[in-house]
Amino acid sequence: MNVVIIGATSTIAHETAKNFAAEGADFFLVARNSDKLSAVASDLKVRGSKCAETYVLDLADLSKQQAVFDAALKALGSIDYLLIAHGTLPDQQAAQASVDTTLNELTVNFTSIISILTIAANYFEQQRKGCIAVISSVAGDRGRMSNYVYGTAKAGVSTFLQGLRSRLFKSGVSVVTIKPGFVDTAMTATLKKNALYADPASVGKSIYNAMKKGTEVLYVPFFWRYIMLIINNIPEFIFKRTKM
Repeated sequence: MNVVIIGATSTIAHETAKNFAAEGADFFLVARNSDKLSAVASDLKVRGSKCAETYVLDLADLSKQQAVFDAALKALGSIDYLLIAHGTLPDQQAAQASVDTTLNELTVNFTSIISILTIAANYFEQQRKGCIAVISSVAGDRGRMSNYVYGTAKAGVSTFLQGLRSRLFKSGVSVVTIKPGFVDTAMTATLKKNALYADPASVGKSIYNAMKKGTEVLYVPFFWRYIMLIINNIPEFIFKRTKM
C-alpha cells in the first residue's frame, strides 16, 4: 500500500499517517521543513512503515509540483492513496489590509491545491483505482466576517473536489472532502480553546477510516455537519449582523 502525503508535517496529516503505518504502508512525504519532515518519517518507520521517502518543497511554488508528483511515482512505483493536507490559517485583518497578503493566502490554500489535484487526477483516472483526499474546512461552508479569506479558499477547494468526484467516479477513484472543525494543532495554537476543539489523534483516525471506505464528505468531528447546517440556514439579513 503506497501513500503520498502533501503537507506531511501537519499534525492532522501525521496522525492520519500513523494509522496507515500500522498497516505497513510505504510513504512519500512532502513538506517544506526538512527537520520536521525527517522526524515524521522516522516516527512512521517505528510504527510499522518499511519505507518513508521525503521531499522538501514549498507547495506555493507551483512550477515544482509536476516534479514532486513524478518523484513520488519513481519512489513508490504506484500510488494508492493521496492526502493533501498543507495550508495556512491567515490573519483576516492582515489580509483585509493587503492585496499581496490575500493573494498569497489564496495561492497557498487554494491554487496550490488545485494544481496538485489536476496533476493527480489525470494519474488516478488512467490508473482507474485509488483515493484522493483533501483537507478542506467547515470554514468554506459559509463566508463569515471573521475568516472569509480562508473560507473563500476552502469553499473553492470543496467545490473543485465535488466536480472531481463526479469526474472520477466512473474510473473507480474515490475523492474524499475532509471538513474539520476546530482541532487542537499548531495551526490553532494562538486561538482560545473551547469544548468544540477536537483531539488530533481522533481526527486522524476518522480521516484514515474515510479514506479506506471512500467516504465522499467527512465532517470531523461529526457534529460539525449539524452545526454548519444551522449556520447555513440563518437568513442573510440576520447573518450579516452577527460577529461570526
